[in-house]
Amino acid sequence: MDINNLNIMLLDVLKEIGNIGSGNAATALSSIINKKIDMNVPQVKILDFDEVANVLGGAEKPVAGIYFEMNGDIKGNIMFILDIDSARCLLNLLFKNNNESREFTDMDMSALSEVGNILAASYINSLSMLSNMVLKISVPSIAIDMAGAILSVPAIQFGYISDKVLFIETQFKEGNNLVTGNLFLIPELDSFETMLKKLGVVEI
Repeated sequence: MDINNLNIMLLDVLKEIGNIGSGNAATALSSIINKKIDMNVPQVKILDFDEVANVLGGAEKPVAGIYFEMNGDIKGNIMFILDIDSARCLLNLLFKNNNESREFTDMDMSALSEVGNILAASYINSLSMLSNMVLKISVPSIAIDMAGAILSVPAIQFGYISDKVLFIETQFKEGNNLVTGNLFLIPELDSFETMLKKLGVVEI
């Protein structure tokens, strides 16, 4: 299978996953902060793994990364990544304050981890629903570091995973507050093909 030659049907299916997942994530976030959340139409793409750092603004850009292992009918890794401004904005919404230069405390890290867990689960549940696959994600691990360092976690397993990444970017808006969430799904090589078959994009 040549992923580069997959037809427009693949993009339609992936956009549907992005739309439903983002909608569910916005609803979950709205429930957490008890405020109305709007969202832009999500961007959904398949990227080469080595493009991911550029999407995040470069390998040296500081980000908050929340990492999960994915198991079930397919295996791989998931990363939910926020730029630092979005991470601070999200915390200000959660804690109802306006600290634009806040240092990240243990409580902040715990809160980001929990919200990242809820948002990532929204996307995975959408993928599970559309594909009839059983999917589970692990307890999250969180780190704030340069994007290159965050990405080294799945990169260490690069040879055993895949060089393709499903990328979903969604912007959540509450008033003038803007949170950009980047979800990267990195399936193992065999699992990527399994996922496409389950979604009906390629023949079984």
